[in-house]
Amino acid sequence: MGYVLRVRFAAFFAGAAIASAGGLYLLRKDYQTAHHSMSQQMNDVYESLNGRISELERLKEVERLKEVDAAKHVEATDYSDALEKSILFFEGQRSGKLHVNQRLTWRGDSDLSNGSGYHVDLLGGYYDAEDNVKFGLPMAFTTTLLAWSVIEFGSFMHNQLDNAKDALCWSTYYLLKAATTSPNTLYVQVGDPVQDHRCWERPEDMDMPRNVYQVSPQKPGSDVAAETAAALAAASIVFKDSDPSYSSKLLHPAQEVFDFADKYRGRYNDSLSSVVCSFYCSYSGYNDELLWGGSWLHRASQDSSYLSYIQSNGQTMGANDDDYSFSWDDKRPGTKNVLSKDFLEKSTQEFQAYKVHSDNYICSLIPGSPSFQAQYTPSSSFLLLTYAKYLRSNRGAVPCGSSRFPAEKLVELAKKQVDYILGDNPARISYMVGFGQKFQSLNSGSPNPNVLVGAIVGGPDSRDNFEDDRNNYQQSEPDTYINAPLVGALAFLSAESTA
Repeated sequence: MGYVLRVRFAAFFAGAAIASAGGLYLLRKDYQTAHHSMSQQMNDVYESLNGRISELERLKEVERLKEVDAAKHVEATDYSDALEKSILFFEGQRSGKLHVNQRLTWRGDSDLSNGSGYHVDLLGGYYDAEDNVKFGLPMAFTTTLLAWSVIEFGSFMHNQLDNAKDALCWSTYYLLKAATTSPNTLYVQVGDPVQDHRCWERPEDMDMPRNVYQVSPQKPGSDVAAETAAALAAASIVFKDSDPSYSSKLLHPAQEVFDFADKYRGRYNDSLSSVVCSFYCSYSGYNDELLWGGSWLHRASQDSSYLSYIQSNGQTMGANDDDYSFSWDDKRPGTKNVLSKDFLEKSTQEFQAYKVHSDNYICSLIPGSPSFQAQYTPSSSFLLLTYAKYLRSNRGAVPCGSSRFPAEKLVELAKKQVDYILGDNPARISYMVGFGQKFQSLNSGSPNPNVLVGAIVGGPDSRDNFEDDRNNYQQSEPDTYINAPLVGALAFLSAESTA
């Protein structure tokens, strides 16, 4: 940035000099005979300035070409490479006994006695971010989005499809055990986050007690239970054709966990208090998860009872709310996107209102739209692309005020967001570890022995400033639910770039 400013300031002063030289040139023309020597001096100045201006123009052109090259690099970005790395990231977050085909070899077995003190097997699953806690709500949301990525864009993943399914299975194996080990009980967390954050260590070296937390009829957690149901239901769709037996094994517990979530209503915050707050507090409540879970079960099972559930409960669970943040906490934009598919592809009239609210969400992301209020995240990019796919099925468009935006506009916008993450940004830095020529290294003053390839960090602030420092966790911390939707977006873009 300093170099660019210097060029700009130099160009400004050169421009002022040009204006001055031009005036003196006219003066020379009027008094050519009387002031020959002055004219010659001014010619020398003028030629000198021309030379300097040419040099400045050359430098500006070099700078422009650098930007063009960077843009071309992004334009020709190897989305397939980024896709592979975005999936590889999950291997670095694995907990439990690792497979022999583990590719991130610096990660070893960890947490091999999870649940043993409670006489349950809770081996496996993912550590959500930089700590060693297995948080159930973000893990289930990660699983849902990873499954959704494969459902919509798995056909574009080619040789990475099996790796994506493996990443999904690593989570579903754990969630199945958490959901089916004990009747009317869902295990939702392993590890005390307060204690964990007092002792930063590799999971392979953990020696602190591993507390286990659950929700039950007496201590309900409809939010985390309904998200777990959504995750298992979405995953059942992924394996419906390739492994019908496993698909059924996922779907039946999904239905049971959803019934449990709906029957025993309550926020898991109120049941588990400081164990989950302020780490993954369910600020939005549980209604959004119940409608989200019911929507995925409708899609996975084709059981008409879930359509009835959506119709009966939608109004009280946020169907008419326009919400502009899709996250591990708030599922409303995602639910409307999921249900819009049936209206756009199958003309299911019961879901027309969801399409209207999906349009409103998409409009909030489009510059120039009357409701533009961008909150760009990997999850918003993913929703743009899934919605574009649904729109293409019937050549539809998104109405935003007096304008209409086709699917291609949504794809263009999502691509810009993803390209920004991968290096097409003012800092010219990739926010995916291990991708591109320059990526954040989380400076610590000593080497990084274990590089978490594929991790997407929190990223820059609203002014594009990024502090490459691991102590700044707001900007440097990766998380599984950041990568999960990006897997689908990268798969889509890898296909578009080669079409």
